[in-house]
Amino acid sequence: MEKKTMKRWMLALTGVGAAVALAACGGGGGGGATPMGTLQLSVTDAPACYEHVMVNVAKVRVHMSDDTGTNDGGSGWRDIVPPNAPVQIDLVNLTNGQLKDLGSAEVPAGTYHQLRLVLADTGNTVTPIGGTAQPLTTPSGQQSGLKIKADFEVAEDEVSDLLLDFDACKSIVLTGNGKYILKPVVRLSSKPAGAIQGFVSSSVAQGTATATLSSINVSAQQNGAVVRSTIPDATGKFVLSYLPTGTYTVVITGSGLAADTTQGAATRVVDSVPVGTSTVSLNTSTSTIALSASALGTVTGTISASTAVGTSTIADNAFVAARQTVGTRLVEVNSTRPDDAQKYTMLLPLAAPEFQLFSASGLPAPTADAANAGKYKIRVTGSGLATKESAADLTSGSKTVDFAY
Repeated sequence: MEKKTMKRWMLALTGVGAAVALAACGGGGGGGATPMGTLQLSVTDAPACYEHVMVNVAKVRVHMSDDTGTNDGGSGWRDIVPPNAPVQIDLVNLTNGQLKDLGSAEVPAGTYHQLRLVLADTGNTVTPIGGTAQPLTTPSGQQSGLKIKADFEVAEDEVSDLLLDFDACKSIVLTGNGKYILKPVVRLSSKPAGAIQGFVSSSVAQGTATATLSSINVSAQQNGAVVRSTIPDATGKFVLSYLPTGTYTVVITGSGLAADTTQGAATRVVDSVPVGTSTVSLNTSTSTIALSASALGTVTGTISASTAVGTSTIADNAFVAARQTVGTRLVEVNSTRPDDAQKYTMLLPLAAPEFQLFSASGLPAPTADAANAGKYKIRVTGSGLATKESAADLTSGSKTVDFAY
């Protein structure tokens, strides 16, 4: 005990000596130098339902406080500027683990609660499928930046390498007058090394139509929540990158393939996929996953707001998801956000979803879950909104599912 006590006293005296020396040199302001770390940012994108989504990034701003505005004297805000900024990024191209560097900067070590994406005044457009480029506006204004939910740590003398996973499809709202508004839905995370890869076949028969790979969505889910999603490339290969260690359910969907609103693909679920610090392969290019054809049903509805909640809360925060039980798993099959009139529409497969249990030696033949064909739970979630859910059985036809707040 005496040796430990002496050691503590020596450490304390050493610290005091260092502080005195620093003060004698005129530095530290009595508190020592601010511990610093490096924040490095990059962006990727979940599958987008547009041909192009162009954002012209000027910088990213971060702050430790969760309530300081960007006009509050600028105190405490730190800027991360992309190389050769502003840099125009087509989010649609950032799939299967592809990234775009947003820059890095030395910042004070600690916990950050705000992140704002600042766009240039020009160069932000969206191109609908089969259409022409349209202006993409931001109601909050590019000067203050688009606020993104953040809660991350920058460690002292270390590089904190973070990923902005942009969901361009959910981030764009088409108003009643044909205006496209950017309301970013971004998941901020680290970049772990785990990944899942596999191959999907494009031979999905739909009468006279054939599936296009760009219409197929592949996601890694846990407990019915999407962690990462992507679309296959031209060869049918997909990669779900930057997955934390854990067990995942891979969900493959295709609604309205080949621009057909009546025919799509049955949902395929590959369950219990273990992910560590390397890439797990579901199959090979010679043993592709062939989705079964399926007719589609439609769920539509309105999310009405009370005076207490307000329509702006619905428009800014509400998300609608269609979830289905497949085997023993509840998975998300489709999701959307309501338009500016608080209305939503989703296309959903009517055929029995198919289930496979992961095996490192090869996937078994899929099993159809006939009992759950066409049966969904429609769920509304969002910041400031109580979660609400209602059943929708499409086996007897399309449904209207409304929600009231």
